[in-house]
Amino acid sequence: MTKSALQIARADYAPKMPSDLRGNVKLVEGASTESLSDQEEIKKTLLKEKEYSQSLQELGKWRHLWRITGEYSNISIFDVESNEELHNLLQGLPLFPYMDIKVMPLNRHPSSIRDNDT
Repeated sequence: MTKSALQIARADYAPKMPSDLRGNVKLVEGASTESLSDQEEIKKTLLKEKEYSQSLQELGKWRHLWRITGEYSNISIFDVESNEELHNLLQGLPLFPYMDIKVMPLNRHPSSIRDNDT
């Protein structure tokens, strides 16, 4: 198989190293750090988040909760009467200020064979 001029150029390409990184580079590990000084406050907030979300699940408002593999995120299904109700439930989450939330309204599909997915 013959290589194209582009394939040859890509194989020969050597990116230029910034001058500050040329020569001997020594990695020195420092002391471990924490993201915030108040780890107890973080633990309390996470516990509140868990309690609030589980209470919404018990009430039937938060129908499904799935973790997305390989990410620190989830997909959830809520059963609410209005956009305003969903907005209020989401704003009640203790971690709400730190979340990037996308809402996608769903409706029952007419061809669904399950009676309990309304």
